[in-house]
Amino acid sequence: MEQLPDLAAMAAFGERIAGRIRTGDVVALEGDLGAGKTTLARAIIAACGHLGEVPSPTFTILEPYPDCDPPLVHADFYRLERPEEARELGLDDYRDSAALIAEWPERAGGFAHDPACLAISLEPSGAGRMAIVKPGAAWQGRWP
Repeated sequence: MEQLPDLAAMAAFGERIAGRIRTGDVVALEGDLGAGKTTLARAIIAACGHLGEVPSPTFTILEPYPDCDPPLVHADFYRLERPEEARELGLDDYRDSAALIAEWPERAGGFAHDPACLAISLEPSGAGRMAIVKPGAAWQGRWP
């Protein structure tokens, strides 16, 4: 568990993830509306080298960031009605050459079974957040 009392802590947490993420990985962000999923995704994207704006992919569903190291795809699956829709978007094609940051992963069928998944559940904790982190097998040597 990781205490994230403020935005600076959320940014530092995103930097730690960015320093360990690899092509093919999934960072699955779970939590209620307003839990901080997009804020954390933006911190990871910025720490991987993207200098521009990071819009929420709520309507586009997928936003690629080829300028990041590694390249990233930020997905927001909130609007999906069926997990099959994620495959129809060509999600597997993106995974071959980028890491995926997935908000609302359960609406895309979930990624917990994927050994390259770092599952993070964000929950309110006082004025900040608590991150409950579950690293998949591929993250075991990278995540403290």
